[in-house]
Amino acid sequence: MKFQIEDVTVYFPYDHIYPEQYCYMIELKRTLDAKGHCLLEMPTGTGKTIALLSLITSYCLSKPQSPMKLIYCTRTVHEMEKTLAELKILHNYQIKHLGPQARILAIGLSSRKNLCVNPTVVAAENRDSVDAGCRKLTASWVRALASENPDVAMCEFFENYEKAASAAVLPPGVYTLQELRAFGKEKGWCPYFLARHMVQFANVVVYSYQYLLDPKVAGIISKEMQKESVVVFDEAHNIDNVCIEALSVSVRRQTLEGATWNLSRISQEIDRFKATDASILRAEYNRLVEGLALRGNLPITDNWLSNPALPDDILKEAVPGNIRRAEHFLHVLRRLVQYLSGRLDTENVEKESPVGFVASLSSHAGIDQKTLKFCYDRLHSLMLTLEITDTDEFLHIQTICDFATLVGTYGRGFSIIIEPFDERMPHIPDPVLQLSCHDASLAIKPVFDRFQSVLITSGTLSPIDLYPRLLNFHPVVSRSFTMSLTRDCICPMVLTRGSDQLPVSTKFDMRSDPGVVRNYGKLLLEMVSVVPDGIVCFFVSYSYMDGIINTWNDSGILKLVFIETQDVVETTLALDNYRRACDSGRGAVFFSVARGKVAEGIDFDRHYGRLVIMIGVPFQYTLSKILLARLEYLRDTFQIKEGDFLTFDALRQAAQCVGRVIRSKADYGMMIFADKRYSRHDKRSKLPSWILSHLQDANLNLSTDMALHIAREFLKKMAQPYDKTGSSDKKTLLSQEELEKLGDGRMHEMSY
Repeated sequence: MKFQIEDVTVYFPYDHIYPEQYCYMIELKRTLDAKGHCLLEMPTGTGKTIALLSLITSYCLSKPQSPMKLIYCTRTVHEMEKTLAELKILHNYQIKHLGPQARILAIGLSSRKNLCVNPTVVAAENRDSVDAGCRKLTASWVRALASENPDVAMCEFFENYEKAASAAVLPPGVYTLQELRAFGKEKGWCPYFLARHMVQFANVVVYSYQYLLDPKVAGIISKEMQKESVVVFDEAHNIDNVCIEALSVSVRRQTLEGATWNLSRISQEIDRFKATDASILRAEYNRLVEGLALRGNLPITDNWLSNPALPDDILKEAVPGNIRRAEHFLHVLRRLVQYLSGRLDTENVEKESPVGFVASLSSHAGIDQKTLKFCYDRLHSLMLTLEITDTDEFLHIQTICDFATLVGTYGRGFSIIIEPFDERMPHIPDPVLQLSCHDASLAIKPVFDRFQSVLITSGTLSPIDLYPRLLNFHPVVSRSFTMSLTRDCICPMVLTRGSDQLPVSTKFDMRSDPGVVRNYGKLLLEMVSVVPDGIVCFFVSYSYMDGIINTWNDSGILKLVFIETQDVVETTLALDNYRRACDSGRGAVFFSVARGKVAEGIDFDRHYGRLVIMIGVPFQYTLSKILLARLEYLRDTFQIKEGDFLTFDALRQAAQCVGRVIRSKADYGMMIFADKRYSRHDKRSKLPSWILSHLQDANLNLSTDMALHIAREFLKKMAQPYDKTGSSDKKTLLSQEELEKLGDGRMHEMSY
């Protein structure tokens, strides 16, 4: 269908549209017109992705002179592929209506691991090994050597891509990662470097958050992006955690041991170069004297992850004299490793500010702040000079230099926390030194400053007013939408007690009570008897899940269940078998963990999830020293109370878990919040409005037998045939004619 939103003709590839999709587009257009940033919460299963793509691409088509491009950030490769598949449908529809003028280039960009087509390289087990395998075949010095010695291995796909030179381009179209690989194989070109090159010419780029938020990756991938770009962070409920992880570094014993080995290896390489070609080391020294940390424009294959500090905070001065000579720099790194090793030999938890840590480092190891700032770039320069290709073996010394540069750059928003053991396993010594970032706004600030519009959207952003404070920005639009439905296909319940009237909760003082464990088991047993399809059960942590499963197993409650573990392969297998059990018509139970992989990216649509039970409130581990330091920082800097943040964080995780059950309007499902704390208004009110609007007062304080009765009635009601388009006063699917008849005011009524 084709319709107008003010001066923009929107091309939407389906015959009907949901009212909330239309209202979502109106708010998006307001944001783009204002050239500002926005926060939009849209329920799961309401076509958020296609609404975003339709409006933004149509907006670009209506302004052909504008250089605007769309940068769409997803969390997983699976979501990236889904987004590109939706865009392909939309693109075909626009070409059908507008002809060749609607042609665009849209590509997905991922790591070499997902794009490489060289069988010897891609066979490596992890991403770092694939990156190193690629470098061994494509680095400029390897290729120079191969031109003189035909026995030196090179990558034929990269060589063909280089030979094609300016002819190596992607024709217009929408390319998924699979299609990029297929195109690369067909032409004999490297898809990874082709995609990297085409990013600056593409109208739509789909990639992961890290490509914009992690300075190390953003510095080599996203520095060319135009200011006029529109950035979308989809499924962005955890965006603050992604920002914090991008600027945090952990150093353990094995890191220091690996770094010591790395330094010995680098020292051997320096000696070898001194004996065979000392002029290369002299040339590097002279370059550093002039203030060039790197060799100007490096060949694309020699590119290293960028400086971990944010672009505005990187010094543009000459490298300090005490680390210009390679052997002097190694001596500084050895002293740093030795100092860190000494700091890990502690029996008490220590917390320090970066300023105090740098002062202590300076007095004990004689390394000043400016030297620390340059560690990362100096290591990069040295490894290029020494022509080191197996970068995966040098990850430990890279981590140390990462740490040094960040601790030397930032005085605020960070803490250094040294813990001699994990508090949950105090009998096992496992010392760790963590440079922990507390301020999510640091990593995302360059994105807000640089790009015209940044859209943060998800199905669970409630309470939405906390995000502008956490990320320190001012949205021009901040809106939460509800789901328009022809029938009440969502049935949330709050269960506060078992059939024996004993309260249930995972509060620390109650969680191991035999009565609580028994009542949770009985709840599951009773629900299995009435729910014919899949049931997904979320626990607050792996340790709690393991404990409760063992107890249930001993008491004979458990029969056959499928369990998420911390092993990705095991979990994938369990999910696959769970789906097969559901497909056979017998139903199944899947046990999972809030904050786990399944809670974030796996859908339990249709018969794979008719009921989700959220056992407990998934609060973070509140004795974590890192969490306590972050809470203190949020309180002092942004005036966010500790309790408010912890509740906000726990409830967004709970909403994310239960949101897995409903993935479209034709779907239906029940959600049970099994903890007496959910009956409190201050906790419950933090849930998204699309869940709260279906949570009736009668379902707020239930026992197991009452929940069982409600479940029976709900499933009986859902089994009846229904009209998908809705009655005249409650339309949920609008055709083009109906859309034109309804005024904007009426649309807003239907959607909020």
